[in-house]
Amino acid sequence: MVRSVVVTSLIDAVVEDLKSQVLAAELAPGSALTEVKVAERYDIARSTAKAAIERLVAEKVLIRNNHKTARVVRLGPDDVRDIYRTRVYVESEVLRRLAARREVPSAARRANSEIAALWKEGVWDIVEPDMRFHTSLIDALGSSRTSAMYGSLAFEVRLCMSQLQGSQRLSPEVIIAEHGRILEHLEAGDATAAASLLDEHLGRARELLAGALGGEPGPEASRSPSVLSTID
Repeated sequence: MVRSVVVTSLIDAVVEDLKSQVLAAELAPGSALTEVKVAERYDIARSTAKAAIERLVAEKVLIRNNHKTARVVRLGPDDVRDIYRTRVYVESEVLRRLAARREVPSAARRANSEIAALWKEGVWDIVEPDMRFHTSLIDALGSSRTSAMYGSLAFEVRLCMSQLQGSQRLSPEVIIAEHGRILEHLEAGDATAAASLLDEHLGRARELLAGALGGEPGPEASRSPSVLSTID
């Protein structure tokens, strides 16, 4: 009996392209995405389109209730706060462990240098190097399970960051300074200071984004960054 299989690499390619369209707002929040539409867009079989949609639903790029049409996720203030608080729980513990061994990932330094270079050119869109900075800290722990768990948040985090940084609410100058200070705390072995600054760093982003999405921003949104005194 001949068995029918779907080429996984094609599914991967479709999934990644659709993700990029969501991040670029080419597919707006709430947009419907059907098997027929995906199949026609990429000239692929409906079975392949269905598999891609199922992957996107599993990764929370699309949502589908009661077997209805899948739609692009629409994040609200409560979603943002849950995502960012989860980040703090994971990242702060990782920072404590890295500080205990005074480890500063070279990948984190490179990512922050890239952000600085972009800012020097007047570029505000720093989502990718910003995410690489944080991901490199998680990966430096050396735990595949922790990296995988954090990776499950990756798309939602990128979506949050792209919505916020695209509105020019977060200054790359402050981000660069806070990243640099976090790395200094790691090198000095000061776990408490590193975790505290991370909480401030992500807390500001969380509340600014919550406000941008229609919520009432918390006090973190208007609090002056503690690193400002170190910026010339």
